[in-house]
Amino acid sequence: MNYQDVLKEIHDEIKPLLGKGQVADYIPALAKIDPMQFAMSITCNDGSTYNIGSVEEKFSIQSISKVFSFTIALSIYRKELWKRVGREPSGNPFNSLVQLEYEAGKPRNPFINAGALVISDTIISHHGSSDKAFKEIFSFIKDSSDNENIEVDMHVADSEMANSHRNRALSNLMKSFGNLDNEVDDVIQSYFKQCSISMNTKELSRAVLYLANSGTDPITNKGFLNPSQAKRINSVMLTCGHYDASGDFAYRVGLPGKSGVGGGIVAVVPGKMSIAVFSPALNEQGNSLVGTKALELFTTKTGLSIF
Repeated sequence: MNYQDVLKEIHDEIKPLLGKGQVADYIPALAKIDPMQFAMSITCNDGSTYNIGSVEEKFSIQSISKVFSFTIALSIYRKELWKRVGREPSGNPFNSLVQLEYEAGKPRNPFINAGALVISDTIISHHGSSDKAFKEIFSFIKDSSDNENIEVDMHVADSEMANSHRNRALSNLMKSFGNLDNEVDDVIQSYFKQCSISMNTKELSRAVLYLANSGTDPITNKGFLNPSQAKRINSVMLTCGHYDASGDFAYRVGLPGKSGVGGGIVAVVPGKMSIAVFSPALNEQGNSLVGTKALELFTTKTGLSIF
């Protein structure tokens, strides 16, 4: 199959949708991003790549970073991690306080904000400081993308820190239940810095390729997870990677995937490839509107859904 032709078809078909939706204007640094942008990249397990659109355009990966921090925490704590965070779909918005209160401060899964904050907390505890924890996450992303030139957009990080009221509330609530060990400021600073890592679709599709090959990068042969752990991360991505639209994404696309409010989505075809797509305008659930449609078209045209 000629994947480049498939990407061209997708690019042509999504053009009427560009600009529909809303950029993440509650983060001031993201409010002025051009909503008309689109990029899509494929990295196959054999090393071949296919790209279309603004694939050099860097954007903050936001919640896609949760895939990498979750990978690190699972490799450190293994089954013990599930005492702190669940693995069930939330059915609620990614920043819901109500569910967290009702469930005694234990987040439903690692991909909602509360769950990602707990994951950050566990990595800080393991390394002894917020700075060391962030360096571990940053180093992991550089390793998995096989690229030392990844950067952090501190303008975005500072903007998020200045508008961190909801995430502080989530953190303080979990701390009141004894499910946050470190200082709230340390946890949210590390979390916002990882969300503000800036990458393009070529780099992102490369960075998650280990999840398409049972936890081992098929190009460098570097192992990041064992096959059982990779299976678990893919399964949580499928059921929880798109917040309260995770069921709809599984229904339409049929791949493990993770979105970010910066407009990016990564998806994994186990045994074959990883995909990244970028389009900044979001749907009501906070996922890229055009990106979701592009991935739906991809699995429809190629038959590469896991179902």
